[in-house]
Amino acid sequence: MSSTPSTPEVHSHGAGVNAHAKALIDHGSAPDNTRSEAPVGVTVPKGFRVASTRAGIKPSGNPDMALLVNDGPDFHAAAMFTRNKVTASPVRYTQKHNDGQFKAVIVNAGNANACNGAQGDSDAAQMATETAEALDVEPENIAVCSTGLIGDLLPMAKVSKGITDLVGNLSAEVAAGQGAAEAIMTTDLVTKQSVYHGDGWSIGAMGKGVGMMAPSLATMLVFLTTDAKLSSATIAQQALGGATATTFDCIDVDGSTSTNDTVILMANGASGVTPDEEEFIAAIHQVCLDIAMQLQADAEGVTKRVTITVTGAASDAEAKEAARVVGRDNLFKCAMFGSDPNWGRVLAAVGMAPVDMDPGAITVSFNGQPVCVNSTGAPGAREVDLSGADIAVQIDLGIGEGTATVWTTDLSHSYVEINSAYSS
Repeated sequence: MSSTPSTPEVHSHGAGVNAHAKALIDHGSAPDNTRSEAPVGVTVPKGFRVASTRAGIKPSGNPDMALLVNDGPDFHAAAMFTRNKVTASPVRYTQKHNDGQFKAVIVNAGNANACNGAQGDSDAAQMATETAEALDVEPENIAVCSTGLIGDLLPMAKVSKGITDLVGNLSAEVAAGQGAAEAIMTTDLVTKQSVYHGDGWSIGAMGKGVGMMAPSLATMLVFLTTDAKLSSATIAQQALGGATATTFDCIDVDGSTSTNDTVILMANGASGVTPDEEEFIAAIHQVCLDIAMQLQADAEGVTKRVTITVTGAASDAEAKEAARVVGRDNLFKCAMFGSDPNWGRVLAAVGMAPVDMDPGAITVSFNGQPVCVNSTGAPGAREVDLSGADIAVQIDLGIGEGTATVWTTDLSHSYVEINSAYSS
């Protein structure tokens, strides 16, 4: 049956030890979000089970494997992957078998299984095969995802035992979803989960990723589940592709792009409700945006969440490119860390963007207050207060109607400390 238009709610939750990141998440939301303690995550939609375990992959001993299973009756799936030319073995395996149908996703954290040659490819295939055998499905119906340090072989004995443990502990409880969201974390400090409630159907999501964030999705794994009844996987792919283009692909924390980025959407039709196609596409976008904002808020070393909106460009694509250039500029990011309304750094950065602009007609605003008009400083520009956790930067290039938004962060001492010690 089809659903009637409703007034849906999106709920999200980030749980962890970083109070500052949690505060950023709680006070910055996707449109129409409602923050509450309502159940969130991949098990909220009907017909999905999940499990997590401590396989011993992470040196910390924290949970490091998760399994997400679609119990049907439908098995529609869509996926998006990194555009990095150097792809990890699990990405290649999952891309190869991405034919619009996945019945389960097996995930490990603590080891990327990237740049490991033929052995890495064999290990990714083995993860799929062992999971498939335990679930009595075909290996081609299993998606494989890994995240963590590049260049180390997976400890396959531990992984194999982990798969056995996961299959034996599958659950549809919300707590199981929370456990899985914790297990996929690497340098994340909080879990990232969301849920959308339509009229008789829902979408759940979990994600991870706080470093190596740049367009081409951002370094992350994101899994979405829905019990909506879809006519085909084509609708799922259309919805996911459109959503990633304006959410995950617009996060640019540090200009680095991962080998392992993967976003997967699974739809099982368990609700029996077929939503309006436009509503479904909009709902997927809302959930992706909510997870993207949580990823940004928990970015490595973040103290400021910065939204860069470029207008007046020749096209939307050029606007996005200009925003990315500014978002990657280290001097600009340092100014944001210091709450310094240094509009000159914005102008200098955007001037290096490979896009058309009128160099004498650029306008820059911080939090809605003009600080540079026609490429010249505005009165009171140095007194703009940027002490809050959220900073909005608006840049008008003065030549067209193109517009785009990119989300970035400041560059803090903590970011350097975290990444200088990552492999140790």
